[in-house]
Amino acid sequence: MEPVKKTPFYQTHVNLGANMAAFGGYEMPLWYKTGAKQEHLAVIEQAGLFDTSHMALLTIEGKDAFALLQRSFSRDLLRCLGKEHQPLAAGRCAYGVFLLKNGTVLDDAIVYKIHDSMFMLVVNASMGEKVAAHLATYAMDVHIIDYTDRLVKLDVQGRATGKVLQQLLADPAAALDQFVYFSYRGCFEPGKANPAVFTKGGTEILLSRTGYTGEFGVEIFVQPEKALALWQEIMECGAPFGLIPCGLAARDSLRAGAMLPLSHQDIGDWIFGNTPWDFVLPTDENGSFTKEFVGDSAVINEKDKRFTYGFAGFDPRKILPGETSFVADLEGNRIGRILTCTTDMAIHRKGDEIISLIDMGEEEKTTIKGLSCGFVLVDREVEIGQRVSLVSGRRAVEVEIRKEIRPSRTAGMALSKFIALK
Repeated sequence: MEPVKKTPFYQTHVNLGANMAAFGGYEMPLWYKTGAKQEHLAVIEQAGLFDTSHMALLTIEGKDAFALLQRSFSRDLLRCLGKEHQPLAAGRCAYGVFLLKNGTVLDDAIVYKIHDSMFMLVVNASMGEKVAAHLATYAMDVHIIDYTDRLVKLDVQGRATGKVLQQLLADPAAALDQFVYFSYRGCFEPGKANPAVFTKGGTEILLSRTGYTGEFGVEIFVQPEKALALWQEIMECGAPFGLIPCGLAARDSLRAGAMLPLSHQDIGDWIFGNTPWDFVLPTDENGSFTKEFVGDSAVINEKDKRFTYGFAGFDPRKILPGETSFVADLEGNRIGRILTCTTDMAIHRKGDEIISLIDMGEEEKTTIKGLSCGFVLVDREVEIGQRVSLVSGRRAVEVEIRKEIRPSRTAGMALSKFIALK
């Protein structure tokens, strides 16, 4: 059994009173003294700082780099940007999955285009070596480097992120100009970006307009020797805007409310398809695949169809995933299993409608308790709006199948909604 690793911020987390636990092979903070609920709400209303250094990063370089990704990655990189389906451009990135030949998910990832023959991949904790080995099985002229534990990543997420960046960056006007969703600036290796992005403290960073909360924010990559100084710099710049450190519990409840999957839990060792995330498959307007890719035949010819749906409850009560819990229809028939079940503390039911904390009046905010939410995997098609039960022993919680869970999410909104750039 491999020893549990520690990120460069381990002692910082301990000093801040974090509740620590092993996750993805790393000792990570679950929550701090503020508690998971307040950390969740901070991201919705202000901002939160997450240590995500457990994530792995690869680079693929060489004349066949693009061809390798077109063959192995689910997204069609020739038509993945915007409503016009433009090709992936330098400075932009795209989310998708790597499938095995049997159509199951090896991992999900974000692909960053550096230039025509070089790409960067961000994959999940402990998956760098596995994804690199998978890609290496395809005999192409590329050089793959696994940067696991050689880079540090911090996420600033929440509506106040833009204001934090204005205080953090040496030249915020240049770095944030036309900084659209799923774009990035700078480089993960110092001295290789043109133009480079620096903090006011002189730290060179890669700044990516991505995240895992559904809210406006960025992910920041930096060299390990600069990590602690960057954490402190972000905390100082964010303090006037309500930024607080946040742990994995808030990260989990935020991503579930935003309908974002956890790899190897919500997508995994069953054939990918019939999910809220089927947009990552390279389909055209007629539903046909626009390219060949690893696992495509298994997805097309799937016989044992299963369906993944998001759900929201009617109160905060949860039924956790496990061998003794299951999903049932309202007649009590077992139809599937629970993948994720958590509580989004920033949503509330108002009649038949779910509303977000940021759309509530001050009086409503004082009574909000949140709603359970997550994902189920079932053996039949279920209509949006239909109710099912999450069951464990004698306990049963009725929930509603939803296309979306938390409304008024801010991740893809224009930067101008949050800050004014001169």
